[in-house]
Amino acid sequence: MNNKRYFNPGLALIAMFLTLLFFACSKDNNNDDNNNTPSDNVASCEGCHTNYAHLQQVYTPDTAAPIGGCGGDAPHYEPYDRVYMGGDGYTAYKQSGHYEIGCVGCHGGTDNTDDKTVAHSGDFIKHPSQIYEEKCGSCHQAIVDNFKTSIHHGTGQKMKVTMRSGLSGPEDFDQLPAHQIEGYNANCATCHGTCGNCHVVRPLIGGGGLAKGHNFTKTPDMVSVCVSCHVSRGGHAYLGVAAGTQPDVHLTSQNFKCIDCHDGNELHGDGNPVEQRYAYSQLPKCENCHTDLAKSNNYHSLHIGDFNCHVCHSQVYNNCGSCHIHGDGARYPSYLDFKIAGNPIPDIKTEFELTLVRRTLAAPDNWEIYGVPEYANFDVFPTYNYTSPHNILRWTDRTQVSKDKACSSNCHIRNEGGTLINKEIYLFQSDLLEWEHGATDFITVDDKLPESWFEEK
Repeated sequence: MNNKRYFNPGLALIAMFLTLLFFACSKDNNNDDNNNTPSDNVASCEGCHTNYAHLQQVYTPDTAAPIGGCGGDAPHYEPYDRVYMGGDGYTAYKQSGHYEIGCVGCHGGTDNTDDKTVAHSGDFIKHPSQIYEEKCGSCHQAIVDNFKTSIHHGTGQKMKVTMRSGLSGPEDFDQLPAHQIEGYNANCATCHGTCGNCHVVRPLIGGGGLAKGHNFTKTPDMVSVCVSCHVSRGGHAYLGVAAGTQPDVHLTSQNFKCIDCHDGNELHGDGNPVEQRYAYSQLPKCENCHTDLAKSNNYHSLHIGDFNCHVCHSQVYNNCGSCHIHGDGARYPSYLDFKIAGNPIPDIKTEFELTLVRRTLAAPDNWEIYGVPEYANFDVFPTYNYTSPHNILRWTDRTQVSKDKACSSNCHIRNEGGTLINKEIYLFQSDLLEWEHGATDFITVDDKLPESWFEEK
């Protein structure tokens, strides 16, 4: 863990908070409702939830600790702000087909009462998409059927938890100890959620609550939704948050949003169970836009089948430390780094021998605080994952070579007077912590690089 450029969590949190504040919160937590007139009659679901003053009188204060995660603590919205239906988006919601279903059609409970307890009694459900097959499937059956096996629903995360616990896969998730499932729901599920987390409310890690006056947003906002959950990796890199990095060229030159590359079939799933996101058949590829890569220059023609494009065109990227499930923050802080290793998923990414990898938050005792001292089969997955950082530049530390230097001077290892130049960009066994060797030795480069690289010239 030496010689790493650590990312400044305070600076990142400030930047992300200001961005979220500007894009997501401009009208959500005020009662200056210029677009509609809230009802004075609070004896109905809609009447209550469009009357800001009344919500302030009857709200229930928070009792749980604030949500936190890879990107830090979630921004705080008062309970009455999280359920206020007025403001931005409410007019559009009233004109939508979802509005015609009516409040109890999705949420259950009792309408036409000013008694909060009665309104929220019986079959009331706060987040209907928690039972999305019943609540969303009647109109969006194809999407619901596909979503059940999607990565966004958490199948990939559940797979790692269950298989490291000695079970077969995500289908065995319900067999985990109750306390471990509780821990998953309190930590992992703050991002791995359901339909409403993207289309109606903010993700929990983004502060929770109605995002647009209960309007159903077909295309989620990139910053307040996508980046809220992908802040520590995708969003962190794409926006160029970390000191010393630049925003991705696809943002600065094309203003691409997430869905310009990642379409609904990928985000909702295609109905086929996959063990992880790189197993999707329709993932975006560089070649979809950048044609004839192999012929575009000598570097490409020489290395097109050796490693993924990111090995040359990524900047340093955020790596995880050790998981925050223990409640006191990461035992090893996240840090900026760049590591080339053997391909961890050769059965999926069959074309590459070497790839970029990112350190994960996995540790044998991740669930100790939830009554599981150690994973039963921790070594089933490496502690470094295949990665494709969203921080692409044409000119990087590897592609910018001085005129008097060979093209390999910034990426090949060479021995200069006993000092190995460029060794730090590769993952060696000596980079691993003691408990990582069994899981990760097989992707280290100790026996994968030319011997001539290590010979003193």
